[in-house]
Amino acid sequence: MSDIVSLLLPFFGLILIGYIAGKVTKQPADALGWMNTFIIYAALPALFFKLVSRTPFEDLTRIDFIATDLAATYSIFIVLFAIGRWIRGSSLADCTIQSFAGAYGNIGYMGPGLALLALGEGAAVPVALIVCLENALHFIVAPALMAAAGDDRRSAGRLAIDIARKVAFHPFILSTALGFVAAGLHIDQPLAFQRFVEYLAQAAAPCALFAMGVTLALRPLKRIPAEIGYIVPAKLIVHPIVVYLALTAVGGVEPVWIYAAVLLAALPTATNVFVIGQLYGVWQERASATILITTALSVVTVSLILIAIKSGFLPA
Repeated sequence: MSDIVSLLLPFFGLILIGYIAGKVTKQPADALGWMNTFIIYAALPALFFKLVSRTPFEDLTRIDFIATDLAATYSIFIVLFAIGRWIRGSSLADCTIQSFAGAYGNIGYMGPGLALLALGEGAAVPVALIVCLENALHFIVAPALMAAAGDDRRSAGRLAIDIARKVAFHPFILSTALGFVAAGLHIDQPLAFQRFVEYLAQAAAPCALFAMGVTLALRPLKRIPAEIGYIVPAKLIVHPIVVYLALTAVGGVEPVWIYAAVLLAALPTATNVFVIGQLYGVWQERASATILITTALSVVTVSLILIAIKSGFLPA
């Protein structure tokens, strides 16, 4: 148990420090702008490039792994969408944000740091693949569904172009693609460049977690949605179980890859869900509440998953 505490204390501790700083200093949300820019456009892309470029190319083409992981994640999305639409009678736009709340984990900010800390360098490739390809698919699905709901007024052609541009030029996607090229062509990177990338990559997890804590502090809990009753268990419990069952059923997937995917699936709702809701003016306060509640509860659920992995209770 002490090993799990030593793993999670610095990780969730950084979120807590950011949360306290956000409450105490009373800085406006805009004050986070340059830090978020650094995280999204420099630190995390450097981390993804580093992880991918130093990996054997054959490990980067595991279609079976990423296809199974995406299918498992979107099975949660579809079930939640169906519950919201046909059981609760929510609008198409509301159902979209609710479904993302239960299927879109905070894999970008929290995933790499936690997985590498808990599982070692062997988790680097599956984490990079999941973060980049899941985000790419989310960037496609969200505007497409919002357009279907009538909350996106762009024409079909303009929408398709904007989605393609957003996916192709996102820093996470670009850095991973460059890493693929470097790995595939066996490019010998200059030592100075390697040190520069390493320096940026080391800042990714601490800055991202601190910024996440501040963001949570600046979004006070005002309204607890009724949907929390099934979205929270879906995100923190059902999602990792489905990912685990799917990957073990497929077979041929290395244990550390399975554990990395399960760990990322267990992460709380991504702050991007609030951003999407804010962009379209849909389910904003309730998305914020879901992020805060799932983040707080994930201290317990992620701990239990790590105990199950470390103890061998979760065979792969």
